[in-house]
Amino acid sequence: MSKPTFVDLFAGAGGLSYGLSQAGWKQMLACEHWGDAVQTYKQNMPDHQIYEGDIRSLTEQLISTFISDTPDWIVGGPPCQGYSTVGKRRSDDERNNLFQEFARVVNVLRPKNFLIENVLGMRDMSFVQPVCSYFRALGYNVSHFVLCAADFGVPQLRRRVFFVGSANGLFFDKPNPLLTEENWVTVTDAIGDLPVLKPGEQATTYDKQPANSYQVAMRHASNKLQGHIASSHPQYLVDAISHIPDGGNRTFIPAELQPKSGFHNSYSRLDSKKPAVAVTQNMGKPSGSRCIHPFQNRGLTAREGARLQGFPDRFQFMGGSTSQRLQIANAVSPILAKALAQKLMENHSWCEAA
Repeated sequence: MSKPTFVDLFAGAGGLSYGLSQAGWKQMLACEHWGDAVQTYKQNMPDHQIYEGDIRSLTEQLISTFISDTPDWIVGGPPCQGYSTVGKRRSDDERNNLFQEFARVVNVLRPKNFLIENVLGMRDMSFVQPVCSYFRALGYNVSHFVLCAADFGVPQLRRRVFFVGSANGLFFDKPNPLLTEENWVTVTDAIGDLPVLKPGEQATTYDKQPANSYQVAMRHASNKLQGHIASSHPQYLVDAISHIPDGGNRTFIPAELQPKSGFHNSYSRLDSKKPAVAVTQNMGKPSGSRCIHPFQNRGLTAREGARLQGFPDRFQFMGGSTSQRLQIANAVSPILAKALAQKLMENHSWCEAA
């Protein structure tokens, strides 16, 4: 296939756009309403067009002021869980409205294909079939599948559901993993070269050489560190987590130092020899879900979170630390996006029957 053009809706900080562009795709337009994320997008992809505003205001007339040709693809991450038939399904669920807005733009522009990335509901995947049915009614064949980011070179056990739609009567085959558990990129592989920090400290320069190909790739075209700022922690918390070994959990904390709140996976260290668990916006808080540095007595920095998501160091995040962490946690990994984009361009990845 030739290099496709795309429009990115719910673009966030631009992880999906960045990865697709790395694969040679040509961006036509992005839409995002969150100011900090828009600034991040502009900072890293200044040659891309982005509309800062609510997707509900992205009318056909407004779109025509940005682009004159039909994109090959519309991509993005609209929330779909509102279409679940399990639990408290409500017709006024905001997630229904946003999904319908994505579908509205697809129906207006009529691209050849669309791609949706969404959070995997471990106990509730009942939104899958209604989403597929919705787009089939618009004339698209729809494939859906779950991918683990670690299988494609991301140092993170992040699982997401993807929908791929085609107006050409074809179905996309789920891509095979590029890596196996034996050669997954680990936490140490990903962040082991970054400067050591104590709580409340920060670093803007490298102090050691890269030790593997992943670190070399992350540091390419970067001569400084941005976002490598550790959150401050009270001394009693530092003392408590100092008892937790690499990959260990709160059960290693002595009774007299045990935090009085939190869940079973709170106050747990990442395992240095495995990919990280899914990065969340609480990556800087030891009370978050397994986000304590494997060896240092603190939560993760935004830059460490970005490394675990596959963002290179040259990718700069705008806004304060809290905003940066949320942008990183919400993003599609550029590494996974690039790998998927390459598969989507291969003719043999498509077939006439699901």
